[in-house]
Amino acid sequence: MLKLQILGIGCAKCKTLGQHTEAAAQALGLPYELEKVTDMNAIIDAGVMSTPALAVNGQIRSTGKVLSVDEIKTLLNA
Repeated sequence: MLKLQILGIGCAKCKTLGQHTEAAAQALGLPYELEKVTDMNAIIDAGVMSTPALAVNGQIRSTGKVLSVDEIKTLLNA
């Protein structure tokens, strides 16, 4: 099962990234668990300086932008 994390304080961009991430995982038929990390200390500890960020299985894959559904599909297939 994929562990997907959206790191951000809950702004509109963070919510959009979460929706796109769920849509991409569902479109690929992947089993996943989505976690939203909103604690600033946890975000900084993960090495993220610009939100929103996307982590896949504990690895930061994107920071500071809202990826499209297709971009996330590419990341998840890699």
